Amino acid sequence: MSGDGTGTVCDVRADAPESLRPDARLVPCAAAAWAATLLGLAAGWRVAAGLVLVAGVAAATLVCVRRFRRRTGARTILAVLVVVAGFGTAAGVRMWAADHHPLADAAEKGSRATVVLVPTDDPRHIRAAAFDGSPRVRIPARLEHLTVAGRSVEAGGAVVVFAPAASWTDVLPGQRITARVKVAVYEGSGTVVAVLRADDPPRRIDPPPAWQRWAGAMRHRLADAAAAVLPADRAGLLPGLIVGDTSALTDEVREDFRVAGLTHLTAVSGANVSIVLGAVLLVVRAVGLGPRIGTLLAATALAFFVVLVRPSASVVRAAAMGSIGLLAFVTGRERQALPALCAAVGALLIAMPDLAVDVGFALSVSATAALIVAAPPVVAGLERRGWPRPVAETTAMAAVASVVTAPIVAAISGTVSLVSIGANVLVAPVLAPLTVLGSALAVVAPLAPGVGGLLARGTDPMVWWLVTVADRAAALPSAQVSVPGGPAGAATVLVFVAVGWTIVRHRRIRVAALVAAIAAAAVWLPVRLVRPGWPAAEWLFVACDVGQGDALVLAAGEGRAVVVDTGPEPAPVDRCLRRLRIRTVTALVLTHLHADHTGGATGVLAGRTVETLVLGPGAAAREGGVDVLRLAADAGIPVREIAAGAGLRAGDTAIRVLAPAADPAARPVSGSPENDASLILAVDTVVGRILLPGDAEAAALDALVRSGADVRADVLKLPHHGSRTTPAGFLTAVRPRVAVVSAGADNLFGHPHPEIVTALRESGARVWRTDLHGDVAVIRAGSGALAVVSAARGTIEP
Repeated sequence: MSGDGTGTVCDVRADAPESLRPDARLVPCAAAAWAATLLGLAAGWRVAAGLVLVAGVAAATLVCVRRFRRRTGARTILAVLVVVAGFGTAAGVRMWAADHHPLADAAEKGSRATVVLVPTDDPRHIRAAAFDGSPRVRIPARLEHLTVAGRSVEAGGAVVVFAPAASWTDVLPGQRITARVKVAVYEGSGTVVAVLRADDPPRRIDPPPAWQRWAGAMRHRLADAAAAVLPADRAGLLPGLIVGDTSALTDEVREDFRVAGLTHLTAVSGANVSIVLGAVLLVVRAVGLGPRIGTLLAATALAFFVVLVRPSASVVRAAAMGSIGLLAFVTGRERQALPALCAAVGALLIAMPDLAVDVGFALSVSATAALIVAAPPVVAGLERRGWPRPVAETTAMAAVASVVTAPIVAAISGTVSLVSIGANVLVAPVLAPLTVLGSALAVVAPLAPGVGGLLARGTDPMVWWLVTVADRAAALPSAQVSVPGGPAGAATVLVFVAVGWTIVRHRRIRVAALVAAIAAAAVWLPVRLVRPGWPAAEWLFVACDVGQGDALVLAAGEGRAVVVDTGPEPAPVDRCLRRLRIRTVTALVLTHLHADHTGGATGVLAGRTVETLVLGPGAAAREGGVDVLRLAADAGIPVREIAAGAGLRAGDTAIRVLAPAADPAARPVSGSPENDASLILAVDTVVGRILLPGDAEAAALDALVRSGADVRADVLKLPHHGSRTTPAGFLTAVRPRVAVVSAGADNLFGHPHPEIVTALRESGARVWRTDLHGDVAVIRAGSGALAVVSAARGTIEP
């Protein structure tokens, strides 16, 4: 590969001396491979075919133009076009195969099938999404055989399985499983051919490979050793830090790590790989072994580590990125590290094209590139200003990685952590020893439990430090700020990064900016300390993010509220009410008795006074009513049944019951009697009317509109989580300015239905979703008008 760019492909010139800049000649090729794969997976095989055709024609045309061949960079452009054509072809072929897979037709019809599949990763618990409230798991798997509509087919392809946790949690990667499933369409981007929903235990499970049994045993012993000697919050965190097992991670720690920008620590990343390999190389050098033996031992350690944490796509990606990061920072050969990163991107996209649409892959590649390209000059600059090298390296790595990944995080979450750099700098000193000690614990615990206990105790101070930093950082005022989601959010953050870079590089601007920042902080900080950003001071209604279910809160005065439904689990609704500082629930209203609306009732009662339990007409006599009455009796809570025409009062808020009627004969008959028995509430507030229709479906909603009841509302909590069972006539009658959807991420029902969301947006309504925006609040803005604010996205005046 020549250095003048005339005899190689993908040549990128720069004015800096060759010896002082990373070799970026492969960057255009890597970017082209990623872009072509991403477009093919996101847009489908037809778009991929068009891209390949355009790239092929363009390349052939340029080859025929003699004047073009003599220009600088000609080979780079041709190489990029060839890469686009090649990777576009690969993505198109894979997407065509997914679209024409035997399961594709079955998914469109919602058919049932018998499948033989092999899980490719451990089951991951998701928030309860079934109406019975039972916990579920998500399992990525590889299909091997299927029987559908009497036809038996040998077929491969990637699938995603949602199944009951009780009978599927112990499934290990590599096991061959036979199960009866319902097939559904996969809505995301990528080569996954279908979603499989299992309601029953697998019919047959073959033993997993010996190496997977070994890895599973080590993971379980690690978790057991941590649970035996550490408090619950630290015991749940340690397996996540070492092997990526977050199944026992508490909700409080999970939320603190998210706000503090430390979530990446609970997933196996390139940093874990770098630390493990670095420890091995240090031992190799200390005992004087040669480079060949050292390389062999490092490769062996890497293989064992990948097996232990599961060779899923994300782990393989982390191994590749971590190895490259180690190449840059251990050997100091930055020029070779960047080409290695580009080559790794291409190789990974060939082996696992779905990485092109994986957010973790984007974060990993961008962070690794930043550490290779931007961190060394930042370290050098800090050292010139007198910083000790270890402190300079730690600060530079945390700052560079956080800044580079911030636009991606903003695009996907609509938030930016302002404490991320500081939190990562504070925890950095303990990460390497904790990873080494934790890895030793994972190896030793199955062989010598006593020694494992001692090692677990040795990790306690370091894990305590991580939990403490996350807790304190997340508690700071405006630790996390909201930005627009999607490309707008990424662009917003990029603008702030550019402004910050300009300030840092110019002394006069830096001084002026520092003075302005001190003046602003003098006014802003006291206000934020007294009135933190969430919950909003004038909130009137909050839809809590409780997964696939409803938990709605109506303000009733300082520390008081009416709670309408509780979600499927106690912890999420309890957490939401704690954030709202609710101490007294004047009325707990259960619109109907499905578990996704009643399963979290004990979370509402936790540490709070509940004055009244309110049910719909006849609810106490229906299935599930006995359990609700027993809960109320045990807690000493009086029970009241209400029907159409009744009213409730919550501070300045008046609640009227629009349906159902007290007389069962006057109620509509439908295929979902419990849903259509939902209480439908109209809430009049100082900023307008809010309509809460529970899970009422077409029959009940049509009957309500025909009755002549005034259903016009400014804010509509969508019936049945945005299901397509909501009739268009009802939406037309309500004409909301704001629609709130309470639904869980990755729920099994496809809620909210795209047709309903589209219809609302076309009518001019703003749609807010708890699965995307977190807790959503309706507030009274400073002007007295209705506004909406979420924990993730900020405020909008509808």
